[in-house]
Amino acid sequence: MVDRDGIAAMEPRIRPYIRRTPLLELNGIVLKLELQQVSGSFKARGAFANLVTRTIPAGGVVAASGGNHGAAVAHAAAQLGIACKIFVPEVSSPAKIERIRASGAELVIVPGVYPDAKGASVTDARERDALIVEAYDHATTILGAGSLGKELEEADSSIDTVLVPVGGGGLIAGVAAWYAGDARVIGVEPEGAPTLAWALRAGKPVDAPTGSIANDALAAGAIGALVFPIAQRFVERAILVSDDEIRAARAALWQHGRIAAEPAGATAYAALLSKKYVPANGERVAVIVSGGNAVVTWT
Repeated sequence: MVDRDGIAAMEPRIRPYIRRTPLLELNGIVLKLELQQVSGSFKARGAFANLVTRTIPAGGVVAASGGNHGAAVAHAAAQLGIACKIFVPEVSSPAKIERIRASGAELVIVPGVYPDAKGASVTDARERDALIVEAYDHATTILGAGSLGKELEEADSSIDTVLVPVGGGGLIAGVAAWYAGDARVIGVEPEGAPTLAWALRAGKPVDAPTGSIANDALAAGAIGALVFPIAQRFVERAILVSDDEIRAARAALWQHGRIAAEPAGATAYAALLSKKYVPANGERVAVIVSGGNAVVTWT
């Protein structure tokens, strides 16, 4: 079950392999620095959840990813001695591709966007008897992601609202399932990849565009079928931000906090910086900085 009990049971299973990422308060906003997670993003939580709790067949594991999930599965597989093959679309960033290669996984770059990589991975897994590790739409993945919500509440029980970046929705489903209405959970996604916004409007998962500066992480094409009912029940709404607003948020995180977030990692903060979400007086807001797998140049 994807609920508080399920998350509480999963968290100790993955705790030996993941970091308890820190909080940083910036201008009155609590930032959950998940970019400091092993493999550079929150995706390590779901990756280890799958690899330590599920039976691994002879063909090892296969994953499709815009980059972060692939890096996380590749890292987890290397730590656990499991054969691993990762499919990424050609839009995946060089930093993410290099991180996957550095973990020793077999890497396949597929023309197109995430759904194209997903299709190729499913075919490969069937042919080789490998376990598909879903990026977001699987109960085990969501339970792993939910450990972030548990960790956040344990670190700061005064949080009123959590702003969460959304692609396929595994992270927001896990966080929302943990809080279960005890805190307001709001999704933030690019205008060019409105998977949750369109699904909430339609009352079901629907195909959405995949064009955004953050499309290597937040452009799943549609919200997950398992994710949607959790989001429909526990997520207040989805806020859309522009690419320029994501760029400005990314620059502000670096300028004021020396936080080197990737575009997806800065997306939730963009809702605040653009004033598309304005906290009420006394409201304590947490923002998940979900990943930092981006090229950073030093001068």
